[in-house]
Amino acid sequence: MTLNSIGLDTRATQIIANDLNHLLANFQIYYQNLRGIHWNIKGKRFFDLHVKFEELYTDANMKVDFIAERILTLGETPLHTLEDYNKLAKVPVGKNISRDEKSVRLIVDSLSELLKIERNILESSGEANDEGTNSMMSDFIAEQEKTVWMMKAWLDETI
Repeated sequence: MTLNSIGLDTRATQIIANDLNHLLANFQIYYQNLRGIHWNIKGKRFFDLHVKFEELYTDANMKVDFIAERILTLGETPLHTLEDYNKLAKVPVGKNISRDEKSVRLIVDSLSELLKIERNILESSGEANDEGTNSMMSDFIAEQEKTVWMMKAWLDETI
């Protein structure tokens, strides 16, 4: 086993970085969806949702940076083209969404996909003793689970 400069197995970190690039691509689609619904929201709930969507896209933008920096920390290169993002995206793309319920549904569906990817990374990073990635995934998951709960409550649905 060959260790990198931060004491992790180089083969394991390549796999984790690849999975993080998959997450990065999906987060970029999620981020752009949030921008789109923020810009295009209409209706009686405009003021509340416009602010909430801005809060979410600001957070997503920070997470994109955290993911890319973690990939670099592991010694790999983060993806950075729309072409790469589109190839790897599992998050649904929202186009011309302006209604409140459809916007919130897009957020729930997107976060559900991100959570699947993050749980996979959580497992592999735990097995590789990659505490940095593991901790980041744990934090992301806890926060996003709460957001899903809140969005589903807004939709008057149960988890």
